[in-house]
Amino acid sequence: MRILHFTNSLQAGGKERQLVELLKGLSLHKDIVCQLAVMSSDVHYPVINKLNIEIHYLIRKSKKDPKILLKLYDLCKAAKPDIIHAWDSMTSIYALPIAKKFGIKLITGMIRNAPAKLKLFGKNWFRSKLTFPFSDIIVSNSHAGIKSYVAPYSKSVCIHNGFDFERVEHLKNKAIVKETNKIRNDKVVGMVASFSNNKDYDTFITAAQSILQVRKDVSFLAIGDGVNLEKCRKLVKPQFRNKIKFLGKQKDIESIVNIFDVGVLLTNMRVHGEGISNSIMEYMALRKPVVATNGG
Repeated sequence: MRILHFTNSLQAGGKERQLVELLKGLSLHKDIVCQLAVMSSDVHYPVINKLNIEIHYLIRKSKKDPKILLKLYDLCKAAKPDIIHAWDSMTSIYALPIAKKFGIKLITGMIRNAPAKLKLFGKNWFRSKLTFPFSDIIVSNSHAGIKSYVAPYSKSVCIHNGFDFERVEHLKNKAIVKETNKIRNDKVVGMVASFSNNKDYDTFITAAQSILQVRKDVSFLAIGDGVNLEKCRKLVKPQFRNKIKFLGKQKDIESIVNIFDVGVLLTNMRVHGEGISNSIMEYMALRKPVVATNGG
């Protein structure tokens, strides 16, 4: 069986993490040959290069670059995949006509969240309505997601996100991690999430500053990158800047989460509902209590 996995990027993120984990698992099966097509050259998971998988970079010049259709057409003509697994809404749009042209089975994996109410005529609503009728299988990482998108149950499958426990077997010493990140306090509260509109870092920072007004033994770590990072930095009052730290993107995230006393994931419920959060799974795998928004 030949499977072409098609994704927008391999940047830091839950969808990308699950794609890498799946490819690691499928690489153990000799009767399955996987190839990967990516529309961005920014790769956060270098382990992908250690797998025996051919990677094709179909770089977009714009968000809706029509040349991707031609590149994908040529790739499928040469690779002759039995299945295209599209991992997000835009790759599903690109893959649909190519799959129909060549008679390739199409897996649409765009349901990675579970909004309380899918915005009518919004981007995800439109793309789901366009691709779901012509997809052979629709994969979601939560039952709530299938319900939110009103996906046809006859061909919808829920496969919850998994976790590779080898990730927590070789952690760095806690004292070294704290010293590296200049953390002097006994207690650590952290949130691992992108600084995107989907996440509620504003509340995290507000809560951190409220706590720091009554106790001084806590450090708050914000781990991730995104468009709202600088705006969030400015929310921190000068007297708390040595207690609320922005660590950016981190590759050894497991060792950092291991120093947490509490793991936090706050979601902007006005625009987003979580599917199965990889951050929460990381907290749980390292036996950390979790504070999270009730949604999705």
